[in-house]
Amino acid sequence: MNIQKSIHYFQEAQRLLPGGVDSPVRAFKAVGGQPLFIERGEGPYLFDVDGNRYIDYVLSWGPLITGHAHPKVIEAIQEAAVKGTSYGAPSPLEVELAKRVIDFMPNIEMLRFVNSGTEATMSALRLARAYTQRDKIIKFEGCYHGHADMLLVQAGSGVVTLGLPDSPGVPADTVKDTLVATYNDIASVEALFKKYPEEIAAIIVEPVAGNMGVIPPVKGFLEGLKKLTTEYGAILIFDEVMTGFRVHKGGAQTLYNIQPDLTTLGKVIGGGLPVGAYGGKREIMQMVAPAGPMYQAGTLSGNPLAMVAGIAALDLICDQKVWDEMEARGKQLDAGIESAAKRAGVPVTQTRVGTMRTIFFSETQPRDWNSVKGADKVRFGKFFRKMLENGVYLAPSQFEAGFLSITHDRNVIAATISAAEKSMMAL
Repeated sequence: MNIQKSIHYFQEAQRLLPGGVDSPVRAFKAVGGQPLFIERGEGPYLFDVDGNRYIDYVLSWGPLITGHAHPKVIEAIQEAAVKGTSYGAPSPLEVELAKRVIDFMPNIEMLRFVNSGTEATMSALRLARAYTQRDKIIKFEGCYHGHADMLLVQAGSGVVTLGLPDSPGVPADTVKDTLVATYNDIASVEALFKKYPEEIAAIIVEPVAGNMGVIPPVKGFLEGLKKLTTEYGAILIFDEVMTGFRVHKGGAQTLYNIQPDLTTLGKVIGGGLPVGAYGGKREIMQMVAPAGPMYQAGTLSGNPLAMVAGIAALDLICDQKVWDEMEARGKQLDAGIESAAKRAGVPVTQTRVGTMRTIFFSETQPRDWNSVKGADKVRFGKFFRKMLENGVYLAPSQFEAGFLSITHDRNVIAATISAAEKSMMAL
């Protein structure tokens, strides 16, 4: 596989960009090898600057559920662009996309568009604190909610330990009110509420974890979170930036029949363009300025290009037949990977919810960050590089989610399985 142009671009990029990239995981440090520089995408495929084609399971880290450059999404963007790329004023497009989101997720009664998932989560937490007049929040070890200071924390020595900064530049005082619990362990959350019964404003959780690989909630976990927040007067925030329109067309909250107080969204609702949103109960959302006193603003919020791309994307996935087909392709891929691993004698565990999936090189089914960390990262790195050689582009980390799109048809999945068979045999 010739990647000479990618090598050249990466050498040049390292002189101009920190680490040669604009987001850390893209540097391939977790898997080794040379990051690829991409020239274009089409349907389920990526093409690098050297002309190599790959079946893509990263899909811009989730947004591209309609595949790369879907004609209807591109047409919508082109038609909007000639009318202007940004207004800094209200437009009917915001209303149209808001209606569609609420149709998919009826637990959301009002919403506010922002520009990223990070903006959505930090704004939702500010709103929860304003509404409850409390300061502390609970997040879960291994769950990522964007790079806001208060969320860059790791667990301490015990489940009731205050979070510690997980990055230089994050002052300890910034995260002193961030509590860390164990995902899928309701007892760890109960302990925090017992210690701080009147101080916790909110729980923020990925209802299906997607940032330590795909980890589904165990039975009773989400229900337990809802019960605790109701009992203690706290806000339950579902971070569906990744799971929204990915695990189910109504999000994880519809799949598991849980009603969060607030929801954060991103990824799919922009059709691949930068966007985010937070929304929920009308009573809570009415606190957001200018309706209420909780201030949050953004010059590019409701950007017309992102709005029309999101409208086009959601219209393409509104039919249940689309979801049934993606589920069938997910099952086809699950079975093929399992068969390839067995023939090669390689222990793997697969997790999948809807169109999100992960292959763990582990003999045990992970259920939280501690068990995820036991997966064989070295073997995954080898598998990742072999899959690249065989024309498949996976997320460059054992601890990231992979994604399917409506363009990953039966033949694309079959080609992926064939590549996996060759790659597994080479481990």
